[in-house]
Amino acid sequence: QVQLVESGGGLVQAGGSLRLSCTASGRTFSNYAMGWFRQAPGKEREFVAGILPSGDNTYSVESVKGRFTISRDNVKNTVYLQMNSLKPEDTALYYCAAQYSIRPTTLRNVNEYTYWGQGTQVTVSS
Repeated sequence: QVQLVESGGGLVQAGGSLRLSCTASGRTFSNYAMGWFRQAPGKEREFVAGILPSGDNTYSVESVKGRFTISRDNVKNTVYLQMNSLKPEDTALYYCAAQYSIRPTTLRNVNEYTYWGQGTQVTVSS
């Protein structure tokens, strides 16, 4: 079992920044690829960014490239999502998730993730 706890969400004006954190406990964090997903009301959960276990390779959806950065600290068992230049359309409940994989091809697939956090709300006002 891996337990994931997100933090760092909040209310911010358009153009502002937030840093989300997700701290893991349970199994060996460095064995898991990590992903950030988001879900807006009435919409499906969508992939935002992912990072392989070593932290050397990261991937993100086109709409956040150049604005969001995913990173991880395998000593602190934590994955981060730095979000800059936030837009109202970034408003959503943000989840972190873990999958036991080293393959980048599965990072974007919500069904490949075994463990999920409870989510943290990000609201961007215009």
